[in-house]
Order: sequence, then structure tokens, then C-alpha cells
Amino acid sequence: MRVLVTGGSGFIGSHLVDLLVDEGHDVVVVDRVASEFENPSARYVLADIREPATWAGLLDGVDAISHQAARVGLGVRFADVVDYVNDNDLGTAVLLSALDEAQFTGRLVVAGSMVYYGEGAGHCERCGIVRPGPRTPERLAEGRFEPPCPRCGGDLQPALVDESSPADPRNVYAATKVHQEHLCAAFGRESGASVLSLRYHNVYGPRAPLDTPYSGVASIFMSALRRGVAPVVFEDGGQRRDFVHVRDVARANLAALCAPPGAQGAFNVASGQPATILELANALWEALGRPAPAPGVSGRWRLGDVRHIVASPERARHQLGFVAETPLTVGMAELAVAALAS
Repeated sequence: MRVLVTGGSGFIGSHLVDLLVDEGHDVVVVDRVASEFENPSARYVLADIREPATWAGLLDGVDAISHQAARVGLGVRFADVVDYVNDNDLGTAVLLSALDEAQFTGRLVVAGSMVYYGEGAGHCERCGIVRPGPRTPERLAEGRFEPPCPRCGGDLQPALVDESSPADPRNVYAATKVHQEHLCAAFGRESGASVLSLRYHNVYGPRAPLDTPYSGVASIFMSALRRGVAPVVFEDGGQRRDFVHVRDVARANLAALCAPPGAQGAFNVASGQPATILELANALWEALGRPAPAPGVSGRWRLGDVRHIVASPERARHQLGFVAETPLTVGMAELAVAALAS
């Protein structure tokens, strides 16, 4: 199978390219930056997916598309909205326009995100399962970090979200990821192509960039610990996330690309074993041999952050046969070994 991977020089994309090559597929990568992780058995095209000229002749013979290219992270200021829309919305639109012109009817897998769900789902002792209300600056400043029940105002406990949960983007990045997914779904309905969106949860592992605001909390904590500095854990450290290893994410993409023709829709890509942010920081601290003061909570908060987002991975298990294999402790130990060796 010939697979074209956008963003295939990046963190997740490069792992996917390696896996596709290992499985014997013919791989074409389109990325606007070069990478030290390029696979010699893949073909690389250095180009911007937002430029229509990029796609001239590039889709010939392509059986499947893995659309990984995106600007990630929360951004620094709202003015970043232009960059996010340009990279995520416009980039996806130009790709889909090219696919439409090429009359592509194969498999399209788009890299989605857990940010689709916003604050996710919560359980209220009085009201049961509800959609959490917004966390206000006043509430956060008081150290009341749990989101309120929209019915009675009480604190909520996290509950699993599945793919039927409604979209609730809480920041610019999230809005563009939702729009990417919806654009791809619209293309699928118009063209008859099989479109799957993989909603990644917190991805970590080798090749994740350090020292950038877009790299994810595991990489940020690792960078601090390597400098001998205790990681800064926001709020009270009780935020819950599902950390999934990048090799598992690559396997999920392979499963989606090779799924039966009838496969469609969105799939959570998660480990099914959530952990708190403080637990993650402590796991890294232990794995590195306690190179700094123990992680501590700061009480600081960011209004765009969600408190909990934990997912059900059951749909991916049943329909794609995907189950994450790497436990968090094993993944953290691997990161530590790589950090100590570098």
C-alpha cells in the first residue's frame, strides 16, 4: 500500500513512518521541515501543505493518507489564532481540495485530539453524569479546581468520555482541531472516502521536543529535571490525563490505515489507565534518580486548561483491534534512560 503522511518528520509522524516502512508499505512524506528522524526507505518531499502547487502529481497511486501535520499546543496569546487557523484549518482545506481534484476515494486518517471534548464528562454525587460547567477565574483563584456541576454547582469527579460526547473546544487550538475533523468528515461524505479521526490523548515518548510550550507536560517536566530543577505542577496536581506512548499511537494509526473498508468515524487513542499530573511528575523524578527537589504543586492555573480528560478506549479496541501496550512506568523509565544517555 502506498501511504502519504503529512507531517511525517515530526514527533508522532516519524514514528508512524518507521512503522509503515517496517510493515512493508511504500511511504511518501510531505513536511515543510527536515528532520534528523527521516527514514531512508521513505520518500520525503520538503513542501508546505498549504500551497496548492505542493499537490501537483503527488497523489498519484496513493492508497491512503495519514494527516498528521498540525500546529499543536495552547498557543501563547490569542493573536496566535491566525497561525493556528493557517496551519490547521487552511492546511487541511488545501489537502482536501487536492484529494477532491484527484477523485481520491481511499482511506484518510486524520490526527485528532482529546481537546475535542473540552472538560470531558463529570460525575456529580447528586446529579449523576453531567457535562462540566466552565471554571471561572474567581473559582480558580480560590483554589477550587474541580469543575462545577452545571445543575447544582457541586464539585465533580472525572468520568470517562466516549466518542459520542459532544464537541466542546475551550481554546483556539481545540477549535481548529475540531474543525479539521469536521472538514475531513465532510469530505468523506461527499467523496465516499473512508475517513477516520484518531483523538489522541497525552502522547509522550522518544523524539518529543523539549523546552517548548508545545511539547506536552511529560517533556516539559523532563526538561526541568535534567536541569536539576523541580517541575512546576499547576493547580494541586490532581488533574487527570491519559498518557499514551508514541509507539502505541503509531500502532493505532497503522490499525486505522489498514482497517476494513467499512471503518469510519472517531476513535479515542488512549491507554485506558489515567494518572494525575503530580503522579506523572513523581514517576519521572523517580526514574531519573531524584536529580532535583521533589515535584511540588504551585497552585498556579491557566484559564484555558481543563481539569480532567479521561477516555474510554473501547471503540478502538472493538473496531480497530487497538490496545495500548506500554505502561506509564515503563514509558517513563525509557524516557529517563534516553535523557541520561544524551
